[in-house]
Amino acid sequence: MSDEQTYLRQAIALAQANVGKGGRPFGALVVRDGAVIATGVNEIHTSHDPTAHAEMSALRAASRALGTPDLGGCAVYASGHPCPMCMAAMRLAGVATVVYAYSNEDGEPFGLSTAALYQEMAKPFAEQSMDIRYLPVRREGQPDLYAEWAQAKKTQA
Repeated sequence: MSDEQTYLRQAIALAQANVGKGGRPFGALVVRDGAVIATGVNEIHTSHDPTAHAEMSALRAASRALGTPDLGGCAVYASGHPCPMCMAAMRLAGVATVVYAYSNEDGEPFGLSTAALYQEMAKPFAEQSMDIRYLPVRREGQPDLYAEWAQAKKTQA
């Protein structure tokens, strides 16, 4: 059995334990250099937080454990196909590899597929079901927000 299969089996075990606690069937591990840095399960049912997906929980725990938001060199092993939010967070964190055990096709009969969301988000903003608009508002007499942030970073360095 490969290491990847071992990690996926661990993610599935986390997901199954979460189901036993009334949660959704999702678990995830963050691994770096062969060591499990953090784990997470879908906690929406207990936290009422729509972002409390297994991957997000594992990323948050890994960032705390490593003391950095940079998860470069890490791999995420997930029981199910990561949703677009989780995939985006993993990309923003610099995760190098994502491996999952159950596909969107596997989850579809159970209402656990995010394929439609991926399709929706691939459309231009004007064609999506959510109203998404750019409205360039600035605070009069105040520094530009992004320029102020860049200056603060230089000052802190």
